[in-house]
Amino acid sequence: MTPELLTPRSSRIKAARRLTRRASRMSARLFLAEGPQAVREALELTDCVVEVFVTDDAATRHSDLASRAHDLGASWHLVEDVALASLTDTVSPQGLVAVCRFVDVTLEQVIEASPRLVAVCADIRDPGNAGAVIRCADAAGADGVILAGNSVDAYNSKVVRASVGSIFHLPVVRDAPVGEAISGLRAAGCQVLAADGNGQASLDDVLDAGQLAGPTAWLFGNEAWGLPEQTQALADHVVAIPIYGRAESLNLATASAICLYASARAQRNTPKDPSLKSP
Repeated sequence: MTPELLTPRSSRIKAARRLTRRASRMSARLFLAEGPQAVREALELTDCVVEVFVTDDAATRHSDLASRAHDLGASWHLVEDVALASLTDTVSPQGLVAVCRFVDVTLEQVIEASPRLVAVCADIRDPGNAGAVIRCADAAGADGVILAGNSVDAYNSKVVRASVGSIFHLPVVRDAPVGEAISGLRAAGCQVLAADGNGQASLDDVLDAGQLAGPTAWLFGNEAWGLPEQTQALADHVVAIPIYGRAESLNLATASAICLYASARAQRNTPKDPSLKSP
C-alpha cells in the first residue's frame, strides 16, 4: 500500500515550515537542511537528524539515505512536491529537507581544543558568504569558524545551503562577541591576523617570512565596510592580499579561501614531490 503523501496543510509540514523563521529555530533549537549532500552529511552525525521530508522522485533516487535515516531512528516522510517546496526558498528544490538539531559549539569549546587554524567572521551579513567561509574553512582543514558580533544566523537556510554540508563537519560558534573571541584565541596561542585590503603587511611577505606556520586566527570583516579600525586594532597584524591585475578588490568568500589556504599550506609545510618535475 502506497503511503499517503504529506501536503502543505499537514501538521508535520506546518511545524517544519515554522523553522524558516529565526525566532522559531532559536526556540526549538532545530533548523532545516536542504538537498541530498546536506542531508547525507547530517545523517553522518548520530543524533542530529530528527526527520526527513522527501518527494517520491527523490526517495527513489536516494534510497541509501532512507536506510541511514531508519538506522538512526529519524522519521522519513514522503511529501507532495508543493509541500517540499514550502520548506525551501530555492527556485528548484532538490527534493529532500531534513529537520536537524543545532550543531554549534561554544567559544570555550573551540578555545579549549587548542586550535591551529580558525576563521573569525566579524559582522558579516550575507548568508551566502557565511556559508562559503564555512565551506572554505572545512576544505582548508580549519579547526572552527566563529560567526562573531552581528553576523548572520548560522542556521539561515542560505548559510546552510552555501556550506554544502560543511556546517556538519567542523565546529561553528554563533553570536560570540568579537573582542572576546579574539582575546580567547590569542590566549590559546593563536596569532590574530586581520584580512583587509588596506593592510600594511602583504600576504606574500607574511607567508614568505614563515609567519603563517604557527596557530593562526584569521579575522574577516563585513562585506560592505570591512573591518573598523577599532577591530583591526585588536589583531596582531593587518594583512592585505596582493592584487596583481586591475580588479578593485576581492569578495569575502574568495579572500577567506586565499588566506585560509595560505595558512593551511604553511602549517603543513609539505615538501615538493621530487617526482613532479617540470617538463
